[in-house]
Amino acid sequence: MRILGLDPGLATLGFALVDVVAPGTPHLFDYGVIQTAKHQPLGDRLHTIFEDLHHVVARDGPDCAAIEKLFFYRMGNLVAVAQARGVMLLVLHQRQLPLQEFSPPEIKQALTGRGNANKHDVRAAVMREFGLTRPPQPDDAADAIAIALTGCFRRHAIA
Repeated sequence: MRILGLDPGLATLGFALVDVVAPGTPHLFDYGVIQTAKHQPLGDRLHTIFEDLHHVVARDGPDCAAIEKLFFYRMGNLVAVAQARGVMLLVLHQRQLPLQEFSPPEIKQALTGRGNANKHDVRAAVMREFGLTRPPQPDDAADAIAIALTGCFRRHAIA
C-alpha cells in the first residue's frame, strides 16, 4: 500500500509517499514540495496546485491519502491555505483516493506518544522510523512525511 501525505499550503505544499509492505514496516518512497509564486494571481496559484498534485498522483499511484486538518495559530493565512486545501481535496476526490485527516496534535501523538510534542521531536521520530541521518528538507516535505507516517500507523491500528 502506498500512502500520500499532504501538508497543505498555498506558497509551499508538502507531499510524501510512504509504502507499507507489511504492518510496521514503512518505506519512504518519495517526498517533495509543490510551490507557487507569491506574485501570481490566486487563481493561477490554485491551478498550479491542481495540476502538479494530479501529476504526483498519476506518477506515483498512491492507494490512499492523509492530510493535515486546518489548525492555525495565526489567522493571516487561514483563508489562502483553506483554498489550497480545497483544491487538494478536489484532486483526491477526482482520483477516488480514500482520505484520512489528522490534526497536528494527532500527528504528534501518533509519532511521539505526546500530542504536545515539538517539531524537533516529530522530526526525530521520522528520522528514526526511516533510518535517516539528517532531517528531510524542506520543512513542508518533512511535515508531509510525518502525516503519511501517521496515516500508515492509524491505518494499521484500525485494520
